[in-house]
Amino acid sequence: MRQHPFGQTGRSVPVIGQGTWYIETGSRKEAVAALRRGLDLGMTHIDTAEMYGSGASEEVVGEAIAGRRGEVFLVSKVLPSNASRKGTIAACERTLKHLGTDYLDCYLLHWRGSYPLAETFEAFEQLKRDGKILSWGVSNFDEDDMQEAFDLVGPGKIACNQVLYYLQQRAIEHAVIPWCERHGVTVVAYSPYGHGDFPDERSKGGRVLKEIADAHGATPRQVALAFLTRRESVVTIPKAGRPQHTEENAGGGRIALSETDIARIDAAFPRGPKPGYLPML
Repeated sequence: MRQHPFGQTGRSVPVIGQGTWYIETGSRKEAVAALRRGLDLGMTHIDTAEMYGSGASEEVVGEAIAGRRGEVFLVSKVLPSNASRKGTIAACERTLKHLGTDYLDCYLLHWRGSYPLAETFEAFEQLKRDGKILSWGVSNFDEDDMQEAFDLVGPGKIACNQVLYYLQQRAIEHAVIPWCERHGVTVVAYSPYGHGDFPDERSKGGRVLKEIADAHGATPRQVALAFLTRRESVVTIPKAGRPQHTEENAGGGRIALSETDIARIDAAFPRGPKPGYLPML
């Protein structure tokens, strides 16, 4: 599994990690097995959030990593409605309890809300001093938000920005990715297959993916993951509810696309003009 640096933390994570949005809605036994299979395959970056199932997703993750915490780069997120200084600390404590651990590798603000960023970031720094988190970042921030955050805390503090990124939604390539690359911030791509609209193999773009996949002995989804993580600044966190899906996801971390492959995918799924807002789910 290829690895990319995680911000300026001095640590690296696999290019393909494991997302857990809605993982609590299916079979818990299969979800736990899927996450554990991911760890076996080197997908040690696991992302969750207090919002997912109101903590239920965190509890599934906690069961999956029991006895294997040392292998995991564990990330969770605080809701904006809880992101006051005191609220952030209390939310982190709840998250740690759900996960059955005493620290997070990274803690994120899920999206901007009404509380001042300075207040949330002060709480993050307090949690770092207390050993409850090792790093922190943000999610769903556009380049203006990132600049505002950077101006508040300075270089080296913001580890990542988790944003929507898939073949048909490449808006972050216009400004968000370049900003993050200039400032040493990792981009974590969520929903890398879109939201139930992965290209059908009968479509023009789907046929391109299938041809490239066949040439690499891979699947179209694996090719999509390889394309999204082609830059060292980007990693991704697809969800898998079953071990066989996890195994397919992991395969995306072993593919090295050629410049021709990348050009063909780029042409089949053009990024389009820069939108006036940052897309998010």
